[in-house]
Amino acid sequence: MKSYRVWLLALLVTLLIPACQAEAPAANGRLNVVTTVSPITNIVYNIGGEKINLSGIVPEGVNSHTFEPAPSVAKKLSQADLIFINGLHLEVPSLKLAEANKKADAEIVLLGEQTVTPDEYVYDFSFPKEAGSPNPHLWPNPIYALRYAELARDALIRKDPANEAYYRANYDAFAERIAALDAAIAATVESIPEGNRKLLTYHDSWAYFAPRYGVTVLGAIQPSDFAEPSAQDVVALIEQIRAAGVPAIFGSEVFPSPILEQIARESGAVYVDDLRDDDLPGEPGEAGHSYIGLMVTNLKIMAAALGGDPTLMDGVDVSNIPGPDTMVEQQQ
Repeated sequence: MKSYRVWLLALLVTLLIPACQAEAPAANGRLNVVTTVSPITNIVYNIGGEKINLSGIVPEGVNSHTFEPAPSVAKKLSQADLIFINGLHLEVPSLKLAEANKKADAEIVLLGEQTVTPDEYVYDFSFPKEAGSPNPHLWPNPIYALRYAELARDALIRKDPANEAYYRANYDAFAERIAALDAAIAATVESIPEGNRKLLTYHDSWAYFAPRYGVTVLGAIQPSDFAEPSAQDVVALIEQIRAAGVPAIFGSEVFPSPILEQIARESGAVYVDDLRDDDLPGEPGEAGHSYIGLMVTNLKIMAAALGGDPTLMDGVDVSNIPGPDTMVEQQQ
């Protein structure tokens, strides 16, 4: 039924706005670029900066797995020169709407499929293999985030070769910051007692982060249908947490759950409820409102709860390469 609604929405919007398909690039001469979730929007901003008109269509703090774009989003998509989508089945309604409404010469860039190969896909509690969709949360691994930036750079150059030097310079500067972030994360995880380097989160967002830094993901609380866990699941989780000696379990600002406090209380773990999946910290225009700011915030939260040293993240520059991201139009 949901797929039918998405198809019908795409068809109606296509019929309503055919004139938009023929629109030229924006009057200011910049490329029109559309993105989905906020980490991707920010990564693209760091490469495109003042040379693009950038719109993020998935509002911050919204469940990107269940987000369905409003009809007004179709007009943005119909005017876009480039559309960046995470892929790996994360934003299916947005992808279908983009395919139905994009200009003939617009390019849809699926980032995830160009970053990992099928043999590198991770399946887990929230994303079981039998459901057919791998875990799509690649960006918590900074090396994969840098690959996203590389793909953005190359796509922008293809569409706007006159500004190639600008895009390459921004990418090079971003790559330096990613290298510093990667080193700081490694040092911070190393400061956590080895027996505490375990993550049990509400949503399975750390599957590609954990192997790089020697962290074990014990599991997640949210089932694959994004409902609350059953009573049987809760009992099993409590027993698992006790057996593993997990000092803390992590909730999410994007996926609030009333069951988490009960699980923490009965298991003896500390409940930390402000880990972020894709909701950037601070407000647009603030220095820390960035992908790197998101990662620094998360690592400080993890380190503090698991017995490590969160101050090891303090030296990471969380600002955006082109400056404050006030030029990004974020869907509300």
